[in-house]
Amino acid sequence: MSVDSLYETMGLVRVVEMNPDGRAVLEYQARPDQCHSGGVVQGGFVTGWIDAAMAHAAIAIMGDDMVPMTLELKVSFFAPARPGLVIAEGWAIRHGRRTGFYEGALKDAEGNLLAKASSTFQMVDRSKVEAAAKAATSA
Repeated sequence: MSVDSLYETMGLVRVVEMNPDGRAVLEYQARPDQCHSGGVVQGGFVTGWIDAAMAHAAIAIMGDDMVPMTLELKVSFFAPARPGLVIAEGWAIRHGRRTGFYEGALKDAEGNLLAKASSTFQMVDRSKVEAAAKAATSA
């Protein structure tokens, strides 16, 4: 799956902000096909949206040559996400050379808090990640 295909599956509308101070904001269009009973977006999408925002915040600091690999991720859900525009935000709490601690949130278009998350990332050289992926697919 390509990055473009992943973004399409997740419903990415646009990357609003990637600040080198360690902040990112992304907009997603939550769709009915991402929902389970009662028109509630499945929690994996909510988690993925916040995780992506936190990863973009790490990339904003480190640049495209490094890939943030999630070591730990905790999500708290406060209200259901429903079809429509949602905004995922991620920000650095503490960022070292190889490890970073991030937080993130998902809000609806009116600014209501739907979920919050915290994550620990290990920053890995992109060339190593791509070489490992290539080796795994050619085996």
